[in-house]
Amino acid sequence: MTLEDPAQYRALFEETRQSIVALLSERAATISELAGVLDKPKGTVGHHVQVLADAGLLHVVRTKKVRAVVAKYWGRTARVFYYHQVDAVVSNAQRILQQAAAQVGHLEEAAAAAGRDVEGILDVNRRDVRLPVERVDEFRDRLGDLLLEFADQPRSGDTTYAMIYGVFPSERVGLPPTDEDGP
Repeated sequence: MTLEDPAQYRALFEETRQSIVALLSERAATISELAGVLDKPKGTVGHHVQVLADAGLLHVVRTKKVRAVVAKYWGRTARVFYYHQVDAVVSNAQRILQQAAAQVGHLEEAAAAAGRDVEGILDVNRRDVRLPVERVDEFRDRLGDLLLEFADQPRSGDTTYAMIYGVFPSERVGLPPTDEDGP
């Protein structure tokens, strides 16, 4: 689903609502289930779910009668939300990277406290390479496809893993080109 309405951007790019949408990529859930996982009051989570529903990003996928109450199970309206780089989204990239960096820091601290190495648990790398924009676009497309493949995997196991990628113009200055061939 491609986001086109500014209300969809405002709805999606808020931290709690992003967490709700991420959780619902696993399966449909009730407000109570979401509130329990997010450790937030049901009223707060209900408000955020309603904002997402009003924006067309969530909907009730099924109901179940539990005693005298009808439980609503909320799900995403699309597996993937596509968006264009607009004002509301630009700051989102930095927020995603900051959240990922904080989680990496927590993993490293926990591993050090337990006397373990993070190798095999965590893999973070960076490479700065001078390339033509056409090649960068090819890599961006391939990484995007890999991210979608990762997100579409059947849910199993005990641990939730994150995959993050970024392709951006680096501030690292490169050496000037030479007339010589080779390295």
